[in-house]
Amino acid sequence: MNSREEALSFPTGDLRLGFCAACGFITNTLYDAALQDYGIGNEASQGFSPTFNAFSKELARRWVERYGLEGKGVLEIGSGKGEFLVDMIEAGAGHAVGVDPALLDERLDPALADRISFIKEHYSERHGALTGDAVVCRHTLEHIGPVLDFVSIITRSLEGRPDTAVLFELPDVGRVLRECAFWDIYYEHCSYFTPGSLARLYRKAGLDVLDLELDYDDQYILIEGRPATGAPNAPLALEETPEAVAADVAAFVRDFEATRTAWQDRVRSARADGRRTVLWGGGSKGVAFLTTLGLSAEVDFVVDVNPFKQDKFMAGTGHEVSSPERLRTEQPDLVVAMNPIYLEEIGADLHRFGVNAELVAV
Repeated sequence: MNSREEALSFPTGDLRLGFCAACGFITNTLYDAALQDYGIGNEASQGFSPTFNAFSKELARRWVERYGLEGKGVLEIGSGKGEFLVDMIEAGAGHAVGVDPALLDERLDPALADRISFIKEHYSERHGALTGDAVVCRHTLEHIGPVLDFVSIITRSLEGRPDTAVLFELPDVGRVLRECAFWDIYYEHCSYFTPGSLARLYRKAGLDVLDLELDYDDQYILIEGRPATGAPNAPLALEETPEAVAADVAAFVRDFEATRTAWQDRVRSARADGRRTVLWGGGSKGVAFLTTLGLSAEVDFVVDVNPFKQDKFMAGTGHEVSSPERLRTEQPDLVVAMNPIYLEEIGADLHRFGVNAELVAV
């Protein structure tokens, strides 16, 4: 948000998570898509982290090589600011189309203008004529309410194209439940999948599951498939049962209050002792962490490496988002990292800025 006042008055919604014992799917039963705005003000890019960039480029290379996409066409649904399509082109793909209302023309590389085109809209049935040799959808399905309808649009668009790869990436809610990671549950994510429930969705929508794995410190599910041409294929090794998900749901319900209280006590005790606390990560995890814990003055400010978040304010709580450079002069005592995969990267930055603080991850 551009001002603290705008951040504090940002609309909110409630979450009531429902679990399907038949397939393992989890959703916010109170979700109202009308409250959401994925226009150009939506800044979800992770492309300013060396750790994430290395993962993104390696994944693009893997998919291009595995599915023979050298010189071929790629369609990405929910392409954000276009960084992954650039990675796909650099990995060998011939041309690409991205569909996303949050695209910003000034963020595009002019040198790739003849190989990448964008449609600034939400993907829907009217885009069914858009096809490629691969359809990519990364960290978008969890923002969709009618998930079967959404994936079925893709399947119908591929009639007569049985060799097209359908490649999705999204968070694994199984990890969230087992680790009681409440900061990974927030309004924008209305649909939550495990590897098993995602594979079951693929098959129900008419896709064969070719590969299923966890990546990025086992935080993300990667699923790869193609339009089914016969009977559904057998479950893969990573597919857990709905009964296993039910046990993880029960554990989350049991442990949530204690986990929340422990984090509240930790941050508030630091404040009471005169120690300064900074949150590292100005994205949705940070918003969920602050709002779920009800934190305000206990956290001095938020740091993010994304320059397009800096000098903005966190929705809900109004905390200012700053560049890591601010830590040179305003030295914190406690730094809470919103993702443990970035601990080494953050630790190196703290050392570079001369910060001698306790660094912990959620």
